[in-house]
This record gives sequence, C-alpha cells and structure tokens, in this order.
Amino acid sequence: MKACGVSATGVAETVLLSLPEPPPPGPGQVLIEVEAAGVGPWDQLLNTGGWDVGLRPPAALGVEGVGRVRAIGPDVQGISVGDRVVAHEAPLPGGSGFWAEQVLVTAAHTAPVPTALEPVEAAALPVIGLTAVQTLEALGLTTGQRLLITNGGGSTGALAIQLAATAGVEVTATASPSAAERLRECGAAEVVDYHDPAWPNRVQGGFDAAVIAAPGTAVIALPLVRDGGQLCSLTSDAPASERGITSTNLYVRPDAAQLTQLATGLAHGLLRLTPEALPLTEGPAALDRVAAGRTAGRKLVLVP
Repeated sequence: MKACGVSATGVAETVLLSLPEPPPPGPGQVLIEVEAAGVGPWDQLLNTGGWDVGLRPPAALGVEGVGRVRAIGPDVQGISVGDRVVAHEAPLPGGSGFWAEQVLVTAAHTAPVPTALEPVEAAALPVIGLTAVQTLEALGLTTGQRLLITNGGGSTGALAIQLAATAGVEVTATASPSAAERLRECGAAEVVDYHDPAWPNRVQGGFDAAVIAAPGTAVIALPLVRDGGQLCSLTSDAPASERGITSTNLYVRPDAAQLTQLATGLAHGLLRLTPEALPLTEGPAALDRVAAGRTAGRKLVLVP
C-alpha cells in the first residue's frame, strides 16, 4: 500500500513508501481504510524519536485520521464494517500510522463521523480538538474569567479560542496581524501582535490562566498570570511555579467521547476549522511547511 513516513530506525527523513498491509485486527481493534489524515508539528517528533508511539519502521507517520472500517477484531461492539470513523491513536497498535492507505487502531479510540462532516474536515480535528478540550478541562475556567493564549492564530489556538469563548471565558490571544480578524470571529476579545516585543505591556495582566501554544512564550506569559492562577504549556516548556501559580505541561490523549462531541459540534457549525487538503505524495513537503510555520493557520490534511 502507498504510505509516507520513515524508512528505517534512526532515519529522520520523511519519504514515500510502499508498505505491506497491516495485519488483521486483533481483539479490540479495527482496520481502517484511510480517507484523510492530519499533519501537525507533533509528527516531527515521531520521525525523530521525540514521541514514542510504537512506530516500527519502515512505517507511516500520522496519529490522526478518518476512514471507513474495513475489518473488525474480536470483542468489538457498536462498530460495523463500512462505518466512517475518526480517531487519534497513540501508541499505534500496528506499528504504523495514518499516512497510508490503511491503518490499525484501537476500536475504543474511534468516534463516529456525522453524515454532514466531510472526511477532510474530520481528519483535521482529532489532535487539535482533543488538545484544546483537555487543556480547557484541566484549567477549569468559568464564565467571566480571563485567558491568555499564545499563538492563537495556529489551528490548536484558534480552536481553543472558540471553545473558551463559548464557555463565557474572555480570551486574549497573540497572533500576527493577518490573523486578527479571523480570531475575533472565533471569539477572541483581544488580539495582540506577537511581533511587537512590547506586547506584554500592551495587555492588561492578571489573567486567570495562560495557554502556551508557541514555544518560548511561557516565560513571557507567566508574569501576566495572577497570583494563584494557572499556566498550561502545549509545547513542553512550562516554567517553574511561582506566586502560587500552577504550571504544567499537557500531552494529548485519545478520548472517543470528547472526539464525538467535537465532531458533532463541527458538523453542526458550532466550531470552525480551515483545513487544506493535499495528496499523500506531498507528505514530506507538508511536514516541512508545518515545521516552518507556513500554514497560515490552516490544518494540513493528506488524502491517499
């Protein structure tokens, strides 16, 4: 089958591959015929060993995607062959990921795709959606509280803005000027230009919490959080706690129930994403674009 990933252990270069089909699904597993698969900065960690998801090279990258169920293993209930499902999977039970024509996943990590949701839209959702939901869940903010999000223009930040604003949280986001209007439409009360080195002085401090979605911004954001507030880093660089502030790193985990709610919200127009579909053959170039931050806030999605 066609795939895009790593050819051997210790080789970081992303290449096009021809792989054998995954093994038949075992207990609690399903085999998916992939229709679309998401690309994110985390995929760099997969092919450099920074995130161990059980890849067994030669293997496809990708920890999220959507497709039709092709085969079902023993002890799987509530899923039928032909169902369209979406999933975030880590570790990968088949040793290979979603950037391929087929992938083996844990049935309990899959969520049904609403009929109104196109595969490319669904494939853009799992990691950024679950990250946003789990971050806000960890912070536990309530109506009227104030939240700072760095890199609000990125796909994860923009989705977190939408979810937080819907919950009545007042959001200030850092982003480029070109993203400002889009983020205000997402619900941001204030958007500040991160290019301006004086931006921390241009916002009112005392935030109840900060979400760090841009590497290197945690130490800048921390002084803007009130005493006893919270900081949650999505970039593994949470600084030491001070002034009673809870400072933590968040690592996304599969959650079918949360993914089901997200997919339903997206299908009903309660959430909005801006995916960009590319053929699987452009996988290496897509990963380069993501690594360089050249996506203009769009979530890249590969289509086999």
